[in-house]
Amino acid sequence: MTTENDKIYRLADVAGLAQADFQRDFKHVDPVVGIMRSMRDAGYAADAMTIDYISSGKRIIFILHDNNPTVLDYQFGHKNKDPDMNFKKIPVAEATSEQFYAWMKSYFIEPTIS
Repeated sequence: MTTENDKIYRLADVAGLAQADFQRDFKHVDPVVGIMRSMRDAGYAADAMTIDYISSGKRIIFILHDNNPTVLDYQFGHKNKDPDMNFKKIPVAEATSEQFYAWMKSYFIEPTIS
């Protein structure tokens, strides 16, 4: 039986595949994929996942809401700053390892997103 929060673990597995490929291609960057249970623990029906570039402080935040499990919210931010409410949305089906890799490359490597 699959529970709602199992979906965030499956998403983290996909992000982990992208992280391994990214680490191979960009050895100087070591992104860390993490699952945050604080939203659910605070009573929100959602799980969060982050990909952090520790030495830069950059963070990509992903939120998967129980009431809309086919949509993934994401935002580029920083570990030391709270996210704002301007999350972009993508269908979960499009959150492939290639997409996670592209997000990491565009935010952690290319200087176009601040």
